[in-house]
Amino acid sequence: MKARGIWPGVLAIALGLGVPISALAQVPPLAAEVLAYEGLHQAAWHGDLQKLKALAAAGANLDARDTRGRTPLHVATHARQREAIKLLAKAGANLDLLDDDRYDAVTIASVADDTPTLSLLLSLGTKAGQTTSRYDGTALIAAAHLGHDEVVRRLIAAGAPLDHVNNLHWTAVIESIVLGDGGPRHQRTLAALIDAGASLKLTDRQGNTPLQLAKARGYTAMVKLLEAPRTR
Repeated sequence: MKARGIWPGVLAIALGLGVPISALAQVPPLAAEVLAYEGLHQAAWHGDLQKLKALAAAGANLDARDTRGRTPLHVATHARQREAIKLLAKAGANLDLLDDDRYDAVTIASVADDTPTLSLLLSLGTKAGQTTSRYDGTALIAAAHLGHDEVVRRLIAAGAPLDHVNNLHWTAVIESIVLGDGGPRHQRTLAALIDAGASLKLTDRQGNTPLQLAKARGYTAMVKLLEAPRTR
């Protein structure tokens, strides 16, 4: 079973806990929703800058919500319409609002591995470390889970909290291990977190350290990273 927008490792855990799939997904606008869009949401999705400018000048609500609580900024982020994002920001849109699934634009771009859009959002002053998602996580935890190593580096540089613990009792370091595949991108993700000074002592709910978790999964390269002396 593959559910759109749900991180595979969390999906397995959630199903084991009996959590409905519908409560977990980061859901981009579906085709039917896009067809129904009007006004700012329609313009944001299509990157129609002239329409955005006209609507903003006419006093349209820049933070209006669609049926899932997405603002035009969320929609533009999903659609990678960076010029529309710039225009909305300049016009005064709130850059840090959460949608109904508790995702902000930064987390949307991070989960999508969309480094250019993430970089733009951060340059416009969006917050790098909001608590987001049904897991009370952060964009950094989500990106670490997925092995989006460049996104992780951008978020670290923007001051994202390194040791935030979500409601699964996992940090970004732990998620890079337990929900990763041990491959090169997750290795680079873990290395970036270690180099930035993330704690390697915080444990999961069962008291397992990141080193113990990596050993248990046979992730030899990650074990070496975790056992290497700190350079800072």
